[in-house]
Amino acid sequence: MITGPKYKIARRLGSSVYDKTQSQKFAMRASSKDVKKKKRAGSDFGLQLLEKQRARFTYGLGEKQFKNLVEKVQSKKVTDINESLVQALETRLDNAVYRLGFASTRQAARQMVNHGHINVNASRTTIPSYKLSMGDIISIRENSQKKPLFKDIEAKLKEQKIPSWLALNKDKREAKVQGLPKIPANELSFDVSQIFQYYNR
Repeated sequence: MITGPKYKIARRLGSSVYDKTQSQKFAMRASSKDVKKKKRAGSDFGLQLLEKQRARFTYGLGEKQFKNLVEKVQSKKVTDINESLVQALETRLDNAVYRLGFASTRQAARQMVNHGHINVNASRTTIPSYKLSMGDIISIRENSQKKPLFKDIEAKLKEQKIPSWLALNKDKREAKVQGLPKIPANELSFDVSQIFQYYNR
């Protein structure tokens, strides 16, 4: 069970911000007082801040990094700015590594990329924020596959639910980006529109 600062953040923002708090055990530990605090109505600014923090902690981005990403999305001429932000978050290399089941959490995926265990198009890539594009191939480096870090990878991949925008070859331990992430608003743990309102206030 997660404790300390992360536990307090999850109580404030919701269990979805960390993988380890998405459990019945965590829900049982959260007191009724915490739930009331989370649900009580606040100012528009308070709501916008809450949704921004939920998205930031879910994907593990720092404030400056997240703000820069939002501003970059806003500067583009796109049909759906909300969808564009979700796609920008989802197509980060560390998130894709997590979605594929190579790592059990986004934090672990970030470390995996940082330590050079992941290739993109057969080249070692150590930048967690690397933006994936259509046709990119993500794979575990051949030498890394022999390390204890990946000893249970076969069993993990069998249980992993792979998003439709990624095509996984379990035998080769590699995946291809075959589309753009399409996540319905009701499946997100945060309200994307409130994030833009926060930064545009």
